[in-house]
Amino acid sequence: MAKQVTCRFPRLRRPVIAIESDQMSKRRPPSLDQSAGASPKRTELWNLGAFGLLLCATVVAYLPALTGSLVWDDTRHVTRPDLRSLHGLWRIWFEPGATQQYYPLLHSAFWLEHSIWGDSVLGYHLLNVALHAAAACLVVKIARRLRLPGAWFAGACFAVHPMLVESVAWISEQKSTLSGFFYLAAALVYLDFDESRRPSRYWAASGLFALALMSKTVTATLPAALLVVLWWRRGRLAWERDTRPLVPWFAIGASAGLFTAWVERTLVGATGADFTLTPVQRVLIAGRVICFYAAKLIWPVNLTFVYPHWSVDAGEWWQYLFPAGAAAVGVAFWLLARRNRGPLAGFLIFAGTLFPVLGFLNVYPFRYSYVADHFAYLASLGILVPAASAIAIGMAKFGRGNAVQVIVPAILLAAMGVLTWRQAGIYRDDENLFRATIARNPDAWLAHDNLGNILFRIPGRRAEAVAHFEAALRANPNYWEAHLSMGNALLETPGRLDGAIAEYQTAVRLAPEAERAHTNLGNAFLAAGRTQEAIAQFEIALRIQPASAAARSNLANALTRIPGRLPDAIAEYEAALRAKPDFAEAHNDLGHILALVPGRMPEAIAQFEEAIRIRPDYWGAHSNLGTALSQIPGRLPAAIAEYETALRLRPDLAKSHTDLGNALSRMPDRLPDAIAEYHRALELDSDDADAHYNLACLLIRMPGGQAEALAESEAALRLKPSPQLQQVVERLRAWMKTQSPRP
Repeated sequence: MAKQVTCRFPRLRRPVIAIESDQMSKRRPPSLDQSAGASPKRTELWNLGAFGLLLCATVVAYLPALTGSLVWDDTRHVTRPDLRSLHGLWRIWFEPGATQQYYPLLHSAFWLEHSIWGDSVLGYHLLNVALHAAAACLVVKIARRLRLPGAWFAGACFAVHPMLVESVAWISEQKSTLSGFFYLAAALVYLDFDESRRPSRYWAASGLFALALMSKTVTATLPAALLVVLWWRRGRLAWERDTRPLVPWFAIGASAGLFTAWVERTLVGATGADFTLTPVQRVLIAGRVICFYAAKLIWPVNLTFVYPHWSVDAGEWWQYLFPAGAAAVGVAFWLLARRNRGPLAGFLIFAGTLFPVLGFLNVYPFRYSYVADHFAYLASLGILVPAASAIAIGMAKFGRGNAVQVIVPAILLAAMGVLTWRQAGIYRDDENLFRATIARNPDAWLAHDNLGNILFRIPGRRAEAVAHFEAALRANPNYWEAHLSMGNALLETPGRLDGAIAEYQTAVRLAPEAERAHTNLGNAFLAAGRTQEAIAQFEIALRIQPASAAARSNLANALTRIPGRLPDAIAEYEAALRAKPDFAEAHNDLGHILALVPGRMPEAIAQFEEAIRIRPDYWGAHSNLGTALSQIPGRLPAAIAEYETALRLRPDLAKSHTDLGNALSRMPDRLPDAIAEYHRALELDSDDADAHYNLACLLIRMPGGQAEALAESEAALRLKPSPQLQQVVERLRAWMKTQSPRP
């Protein structure tokens, strides 16, 4: 019988831990969280109370962010309707590109969350805060396992530090809090394995590490951070004991990181002129990024959603000061490591965890800025934990029970908590977020463009919106999205169609692979009557992104204008709806086309009803449904109800008043109401020839209404001359002459 081979990790004695020197001092200064002399049960109760207090403090600090609405790209992370089924969950795991980034565990969490609380932002925010608080508790447990002074202070600093607000208050950044929780849990379990050498602990830590990678691949830096911690504890690394167990982690982490880099380039769009950097420029960026985050962690003021986009110039001597300064600090800590390895260990963890965002790899947000607060979520521990320990050691010198030991940390935590409270408030909604960003970074073209798009949808705010589009283009003339936004504004402005086309063409020139640019240019061509050019643009958009529901729907709109292409248009609408089942506009447009096809009115009605189900406030679908129902015997009351709903949503629409008047005119007891609707339509649009004519037809039937009927008929004739209408007017005039005046 073959001898059974069992994989064993060598058991080691408990390692000696160096905090201030290579050897433990015989008498160690007490830390802020020591409870010497306490019974185990009392200590356990104290710890549970402290964890609860930490959770409550975190929730209170983030209260201003818990309500409001989704901001910026939250809609791309909160599960889309086409992914909310079990098949959608399968796509999340096995179809790269189905979600904005391939983080399957993260998007599975979003999938589960949406099935529980839907689109309510409170649930997402509470989970983010809970994950962050749990991560802070893990920081405490790791620091205590490493016998670091000030473990509770370190966890509290992590919980309420204002630089971490972006990672916690922004729903999209659940990737940071979720991956951070698994990252720290994996580290804690691995440290237990390092002491016990139990294989079960190793495999548990490996599983947690895999979960972290599937949430956000910046966690691939964990094995390197663990090696730094092990070196700090022992002063050296042994291959068999320290390095070999982490080799599989390095391999898995590197593979995940390379795959994410590929996704960023090919699916997210981290390519082009914004990412064309020389090796020297990337070194300059890296040095400045390290200095920037270190400064913000130490002095967290003027934090903002979008920081200025640095101009990286290898010809400017002062830009070399940043990498030189970072290198000088590293060398100084290396020299100090002969006496105290702590500062160098913290620096290595800080800089090493930042490596994926130092500029050596392309990440999409570099288009707007080379730095963002959420990039430093885990890296912050390399500064916060050593700093908290240093403060704890310093406070311990005042002696146990001294009030200074409590007052100084309390003041620091209170100050950070207030700053966190204020910073969390800017994430309540888009407008608040982008206004706060512009206040601190006036040249943030991303913020100007997004704020402009928000204001453009508000009646009476279009001039302000255009001003923000112009500010975005002044800050960055090559920002194609701002040209797109300006084109959208001009397209809605009477007489500015040529200007809109020019803006869209600029956007296409700057971003030839942008599907939206081609789609919007196609829409402008369609508005200008240049149908074939519009179709060409929609087809380009679909070659770039075959699953684009907007491009397919717009192509269908264009095909309806070409004789004999109605079946092709219907096919395109149906393809658009397969790609995006909740596309209310496509349902409405398909219904409008089906209503023109003999025998397909029931299908048209079903499409209008689906559009209304998706968007109950979609006035156009209500109006179209009313028109469809008015053509079916016995459905006139339902048609009138739909018209009335459309007018409650948009009372300023002349055509809807006309349509409602037409429906009411078919009910003998509602003729006065029909006349009133025609009058309202003409108040809104005096050039509506149909309203003038239909009103005239009703007035003829009303006692004493003939004179007004003649005036309305003449107005209709002026607006829409026709032989038939001319005959009606002449006969009405002749009839009026035969009528003798009343005494």
